[in-house]
Amino acid sequence: MNYNLLVILGPTASGKTRLAVAAAQQFGGEIISADSRQVFRGMDIGTGKDLAEYGDSPYHLIDIVEAGSEFSVFDFQERFVTAFKVIQSSGRLPMLVGGTGLYLDAALRRYRLVKVPENPALRAELAELDLNGLQHRLLQARPEQHNTSDLQDRERLVRAIEIAIGEQDTAPLPLPAIEPLVFGVRWDRPVLRQRITERLKQRLAEGMIEEVLHLHEAGIPYANLEYYGLEYRLIAQHLQGQLTRNDMFQKLNSAIHQFAKRQETWFRRMEKQGVAIHWLNGAGEPLKELLQVAAEAGLQAQSAAP
Repeated sequence: MNYNLLVILGPTASGKTRLAVAAAQQFGGEIISADSRQVFRGMDIGTGKDLAEYGDSPYHLIDIVEAGSEFSVFDFQERFVTAFKVIQSSGRLPMLVGGTGLYLDAALRRYRLVKVPENPALRAELAELDLNGLQHRLLQARPEQHNTSDLQDRERLVRAIEIAIGEQDTAPLPLPAIEPLVFGVRWDRPVLRQRITERLKQRLAEGMIEEVLHLHEAGIPYANLEYYGLEYRLIAQHLQGQLTRNDMFQKLNSAIHQFAKRQETWFRRMEKQGVAIHWLNGAGEPLKELLQVAAEAGLQAQSAAP
């Protein structure tokens, strides 16, 4: 098979970025981030960008929109397609790297997504419905949507209905032919838990609380910051006096552990749905394993492994 995309995925704190940079140097690759929060400028420590690790390796889809704005899976897919084509046209290897399962899935399983503009007439109609009515309307438009727990916000519900209805009359984004070679970084769970806790301590020491405070002082309401993931939600609560620093740390540490489990569950589901993932031992020599599997698959590195 002529592979034209190398993918490295894994849970938080698994060392994906470091491995990806090392692999990019071997293959002449450019990294496309598959992280739902690293797209936002000014949200650096809380999203774990670790930009210093990239060195001179080119990367895409990091720091591309203002903090506090919306960025959908369609936006990701559209930007991914553009980056993929640009990297290919330069004769380099596109590398998709990250842990956001929905973004990875959208690229690898070629979600047929469409760009749906706002519909003023529909919005006027929906304005008369309460929250339960909006949820019922969404289930009518999208019967496969069983989970509405993440759609308790009225504005997001209205947009979800707008998209569900608009998708029926809109042509999907044209997608390039993709042949991915997918790798995953795996750790024993106790070791991963330790890595997550140590990483959290490091990020707090680097100024993660101050970063959230700065974003709020720059004009982003705490209520909005809570949409940008665990770190921003719990630190925002701490800054509002709802949690002590120790309570914030304990809750955040536990929540990130649970998030890592959900990431691993998503990756297993991807496998069940046909995505072949070559698992690498994070505690061993993952780059050496990756290069060996890639060579056996016909994807040759441009330089010898260190």
